[in-house]
Amino acid sequence: MKRTIAIANQKGGVGKSTTAINLSACLAEEGKKVLAIDIDPQGNTTSGLGIDKNNVENSIYELLLGTCDIDDCIMQLNIDNLSLIPANINLSGAEIELIGVEDKEYILKENVNLVKRNFDFIIIDCPPSLNMLTINAMTTADSVLVPIQCEYYALEGLTQLMHTIDLVQERLNPNLEIEGVVFTMYDARTNLSLQVVENVKENLNQNIYKTIIPRNVRLAEAPSYGMPITLYDGKSTGAESYRLLAQEVLHRGDEEWQ
Repeated sequence: MKRTIAIANQKGGVGKSTTAINLSACLAEEGKKVLAIDIDPQGNTTSGLGIDKNNVENSIYELLLGTCDIDDCIMQLNIDNLSLIPANINLSGAEIELIGVEDKEYILKENVNLVKRNFDFIIIDCPPSLNMLTINAMTTADSVLVPIQCEYYALEGLTQLMHTIDLVQERLNPNLEIEGVVFTMYDARTNLSLQVVENVKENLNQNIYKTIIPRNVRLAEAPSYGMPITLYDGKSTGAESYRLLAQEVLHRGDEEWQ
Protein backbone atom coordinates (compact mmCIF):
# COMPACT_ATOMS: atom_id res chain seq x y z
CA MET A 1 0.00 0.00 0.00
CA LYS A 2 1.37 3.41 -1.02
CA ARG A 3 1.88 5.83 1.88
CA THR A 4 2.90 9.42 2.46
CA ILE A 5 4.45 10.08 5.88
CA ALA A 6 5.28 13.51 7.34
CA ILE A 7 8.05 13.51 9.95
CA ALA A 8 7.22 16.32 12.35
CA ASN A 9 7.96 17.77 15.76
CA GLN A 10 8.15 21.49 16.41
CA LYS A 11 11.11 20.99 18.72
CA GLY A 12 14.40 21.20 16.85
CA GLY A 13 17.25 18.74 17.31
CA VAL A 14 15.09 15.68 17.92
CA GLY A 15 16.34 13.66 14.95
CA LYS A 16 13.72 14.60 12.33
CA SER A 17 16.11 14.91 9.41
CA THR A 18 18.17 11.92 10.57
CA THR A 19 14.96 9.89 10.63
CA ALA A 20 13.78 11.22 7.24
CA ILE A 21 17.12 10.41 5.58
CA ASN A 22 17.64 6.98 7.10
CA LEU A 23 14.06 5.74 7.04
CA SER A 24 13.91 6.71 3.34
CA ALA A 25 17.21 4.90 2.64
CA CYS A 26 16.18 1.77 4.56
CA LEU A 27 12.81 1.57 2.76
CA ALA A 28 14.67 2.01 -0.57
CA GLU A 29 17.07 -0.77 0.49
CA GLU A 30 13.98 -3.00 0.86
CA GLY A 31 13.22 -2.40 -2.82
CA LYS A 32 10.51 0.22 -2.25
CA LYS A 33 10.40 3.25 -4.54
CA VAL A 34 10.84 6.23 -2.21
CA LEU A 35 10.57 9.99 -2.69
CA ALA A 36 12.05 12.10 0.13
CA ILE A 37 10.69 15.66 0.24
CA ASP A 38 12.65 18.25 2.19
CA ILE A 39 10.29 21.06 3.26
CA ASP A 40 12.63 22.47 5.93
CA PRO A 41 14.50 25.69 4.97
CA GLN A 42 17.59 24.33 6.78
CA GLY A 43 17.84 21.73 4.01
CA ASN A 44 19.40 19.08 6.26
CA THR A 45 17.79 16.16 4.46
CA THR A 46 19.03 17.57 1.15
CA SER A 47 22.66 17.87 2.26
CA GLY A 48 22.43 14.62 4.26
CA LEU A 49 21.59 12.82 1.02
CA GLY A 50 24.65 14.25 -0.71
CA ILE A 51 23.13 17.21 -2.59
CA ASP A 52 24.71 20.68 -2.50
CA LYS A 53 21.61 22.60 -1.45
CA ASN A 54 23.02 25.97 -2.52
CA ASN A 55 23.46 24.86 -6.13
CA VAL A 56 20.04 23.37 -6.76
CA GLU A 57 18.21 24.82 -9.75
CA ASN A 58 14.68 23.72 -8.86
CA SER A 59 13.75 23.10 -5.23
CA ILE A 60 10.57 22.81 -3.18
CA TYR A 61 10.58 26.64 -3.01
CA GLU A 62 10.12 26.99 -6.80
CA LEU A 63 7.50 24.24 -6.67
CA LEU A 64 5.40 25.97 -3.98
CA LEU A 65 5.62 29.30 -5.81
CA GLY A 66 4.56 27.65 -9.06
CA THR A 67 7.67 28.54 -11.07
CA CYS A 68 8.50 24.90 -11.87
CA ASP A 69 6.71 21.55 -12.27
CA ILE A 70 7.17 18.74 -9.78
CA ASP A 71 8.99 16.63 -12.39
CA ASP A 72 11.57 19.43 -12.73
CA CYS A 73 12.54 19.32 -9.06
CA ILE A 74 12.64 15.55 -8.42
CA MET A 75 16.31 14.56 -8.31
CA GLN A 76 17.52 11.00 -8.86
CA LEU A 77 20.13 10.15 -6.22
CA ASN A 78 23.05 7.74 -6.35
CA ILE A 79 21.01 5.45 -4.13
CA ASP A 80 18.82 2.82 -5.78
CA ASN A 81 15.06 3.47 -5.53
CA LEU A 82 15.50 6.85 -3.78
CA SER A 83 14.63 10.30 -5.21
CA LEU A 84 14.57 13.71 -3.56
CA ILE A 85 12.82 17.07 -3.80
CA PRO A 86 15.49 19.35 -2.27
CA ALA A 87 15.19 22.47 -0.08
CA ASN A 88 17.42 25.39 0.80
CA ILE A 89 17.29 28.68 2.69
CA ASN A 90 15.14 30.33 -0.05
CA LEU A 91 12.24 28.37 1.39
CA SER A 92 12.23 30.54 4.53
CA GLY A 93 10.62 33.33 2.47
CA ALA A 94 7.88 31.13 1.01
CA GLU A 95 5.37 31.72 3.78
CA ILE A 96 5.33 35.49 3.21
CA GLU A 97 5.24 35.09 -0.57
CA LEU A 98 2.23 32.79 -0.31
CA ILE A 99 0.13 35.31 1.66
CA GLY A 100 -3.12 35.82 -0.23
CA VAL A 101 -2.63 32.74 -2.45
CA GLU A 102 -5.85 30.75 -2.61
CA ASP A 103 -5.80 27.22 -1.13
CA LYS A 104 -2.14 27.64 -0.21
CA GLU A 105 -2.46 24.81 2.34
CA TYR A 106 -2.90 22.35 -0.55
CA ILE A 107 -0.12 23.38 -2.97
CA LEU A 108 2.17 20.49 -2.06
CA LYS A 109 -0.70 17.98 -2.04
CA GLU A 110 -1.85 18.99 -5.53
CA ASN A 111 1.68 18.60 -6.90
CA VAL A 112 2.42 15.34 -5.11
CA ASN A 113 -0.84 13.86 -6.43
CA LEU A 114 0.65 14.14 -9.94
CA VAL A 115 3.54 11.76 -9.14
CA LYS A 116 2.21 9.74 -6.21
CA ARG A 117 1.58 6.65 -8.30
CA ASN A 118 5.32 6.38 -9.12
CA PHE A 119 6.34 5.80 -5.48
CA ASP A 120 5.61 3.31 -2.70
CA PHE A 121 6.57 5.76 0.04
CA ILE A 122 6.82 9.54 0.19
CA ILE A 123 8.68 10.80 3.28
CA ILE A 124 8.38 14.53 4.10
CA ASP A 125 10.87 16.18 6.47
CA CYS A 126 9.04 19.11 8.15
CA PRO A 127 10.58 22.26 9.66
CA PRO A 128 10.83 22.50 13.47
CA SER A 129 7.83 24.84 13.71
CA LEU A 130 4.11 24.64 13.08
CA ASN A 131 3.87 26.94 10.07
CA MET A 132 2.39 26.92 6.57
CA LEU A 133 5.14 24.55 5.36
CA THR A 134 4.28 21.99 8.05
CA ILE A 135 0.58 22.37 7.29
CA ASN A 136 1.28 21.73 3.59
CA ALA A 137 3.11 18.55 4.59
CA MET A 138 0.22 17.43 6.81
CA THR A 139 -2.47 18.03 4.18
CA THR A 140 -0.36 15.94 1.78
CA ALA A 141 0.43 13.11 4.22
CA ASP A 142 -1.56 10.03 5.21
CA SER A 143 0.15 10.00 8.59
CA VAL A 144 2.60 11.82 10.87
CA LEU A 145 5.62 10.13 12.43
CA VAL A 146 6.89 11.96 15.52
CA PRO A 147 10.53 11.57 16.62
CA ILE A 148 11.02 12.29 20.33
CA GLN A 149 14.42 12.85 21.86
CA CYS A 150 14.97 11.01 25.12
CA GLU A 151 15.39 14.13 27.24
CA TYR A 152 13.62 15.93 30.07
CA TYR A 153 11.49 18.30 27.97
CA ALA A 154 10.38 15.64 25.48
CA LEU A 155 6.68 15.86 26.31
CA GLU A 156 6.49 19.65 26.30
CA GLY A 157 6.16 20.27 22.57
CA LEU A 158 4.19 17.11 22.00
CA THR A 159 0.85 18.39 23.29
CA GLN A 160 1.00 21.36 20.90
CA LEU A 161 1.89 19.06 17.99
CA MET A 162 -1.03 16.73 18.76
CA HIS A 163 -3.32 19.77 18.88
CA THR A 164 -2.09 20.89 15.45
CA ILE A 165 -2.61 17.40 14.01
CA ASP A 166 -6.18 17.43 15.42
CA LEU A 167 -6.85 20.82 13.79
CA VAL A 168 -5.50 19.65 10.43
CA GLN A 169 -7.68 16.51 10.67
CA GLU A 170 -10.71 18.61 11.51
CA ARG A 171 -10.31 21.31 8.87
CA LEU A 172 -7.98 20.22 6.08
CA ASN A 173 -7.23 16.50 5.96
CA PRO A 174 -9.78 14.26 7.72
CA ASN A 175 -7.78 11.13 6.77
CA LEU A 176 -4.59 12.19 8.59
CA GLU A 177 -3.45 9.72 11.26
CA ILE A 178 -0.60 9.57 13.72
CA GLU A 179 1.78 6.98 12.30
CA GLY A 180 3.53 6.67 15.64
CA VAL A 181 6.17 8.00 17.99
CA VAL A 182 9.80 6.93 17.68
CA PHE A 183 12.35 7.57 20.43
CA THR A 184 15.70 8.96 19.25
CA MET A 185 19.09 9.65 20.84
CA TYR A 186 18.53 7.00 23.49
CA ASP A 187 21.44 6.61 25.89
CA ALA A 188 21.26 3.27 27.67
CA ARG A 189 23.77 4.51 30.27
CA THR A 190 21.40 7.10 31.73
CA ASN A 191 18.32 6.62 33.85
CA LEU A 192 16.84 9.73 32.24
CA SER A 193 16.43 8.06 28.82
CA LEU A 194 14.56 5.19 30.42
CA GLN A 195 12.38 7.55 32.48
CA VAL A 196 11.44 9.59 29.39
CA VAL A 197 10.38 6.44 27.51
CA GLU A 198 8.26 5.27 30.46
CA ASN A 199 6.76 8.75 30.94
CA VAL A 200 5.73 9.09 27.30
CA LYS A 201 4.26 5.59 27.26
CA GLU A 202 2.15 6.41 30.32
CA ASN A 203 0.94 9.79 29.02
CA LEU A 204 0.52 9.21 25.33
CA ASN A 205 -2.28 7.19 23.90
CA GLN A 206 -0.50 6.62 20.58
CA ASN A 207 1.32 3.93 18.66
CA ILE A 208 4.90 3.88 19.98
CA TYR A 209 7.45 2.06 17.87
CA LYS A 210 9.31 -0.79 19.53
CA THR A 211 12.50 0.31 17.80
CA ILE A 212 14.41 2.93 19.78
CA ILE A 213 17.16 4.83 17.95
CA PRO A 214 20.32 5.00 20.10
CA ARG A 215 22.86 7.78 20.38
CA ASN A 216 25.44 6.61 17.87
CA VAL A 217 28.62 8.34 16.71
CA ARG A 218 28.44 6.86 13.19
CA LEU A 219 24.84 8.07 12.85
CA ALA A 220 25.93 11.60 13.82
CA GLU A 221 28.87 11.55 11.37
CA ALA A 222 27.01 10.25 8.31
CA PRO A 223 25.26 13.53 7.22
CA SER A 224 28.57 15.41 7.00
CA TYR A 225 29.60 12.85 4.35
CA GLY A 226 26.27 13.26 2.53
CA MET A 227 25.30 9.65 3.09
CA PRO A 228 22.55 7.76 4.85
CA ILE A 229 23.85 5.49 7.61
CA THR A 230 23.23 2.39 5.46
CA LEU A 231 25.96 3.56 3.05
CA TYR A 232 28.26 5.26 5.56
CA ASP A 233 28.41 2.36 8.02
CA GLY A 234 25.83 -0.31 7.28
CA LYS A 235 26.91 -2.48 10.20
CA SER A 236 26.63 0.21 12.91
CA THR A 237 23.95 0.05 15.59
CA GLY A 238 22.42 3.20 14.05
CA ALA A 239 21.98 1.44 10.70
CA GLU A 240 20.51 -1.66 12.32
CA SER A 241 18.06 0.47 14.32
CA TYR A 242 16.77 2.32 11.27
CA ARG A 243 16.42 -0.97 9.38
CA LEU A 244 14.26 -2.27 12.24
CA LEU A 245 12.19 0.93 12.19
CA ALA A 246 11.69 0.54 8.42
CA GLN A 247 10.41 -3.00 9.02
CA GLU A 248 7.93 -1.70 11.58
CA VAL A 249 6.75 1.01 9.17
CA LEU A 250 6.42 -1.55 6.35
CA HIS A 251 4.41 -3.94 8.50
CA ARG A 252 2.26 -1.39 10.31
CA GLY A 253 -1.17 -2.86 10.94
CA ASP A 254 0.01 -6.31 9.86
CA GLU A 255 -1.05 -8.40 12.82
CA GLU A 256 0.72 -11.61 11.82
CA TRP A 257 4.02 -9.68 11.80
CA GLN A 258 3.63 -8.18 15.29
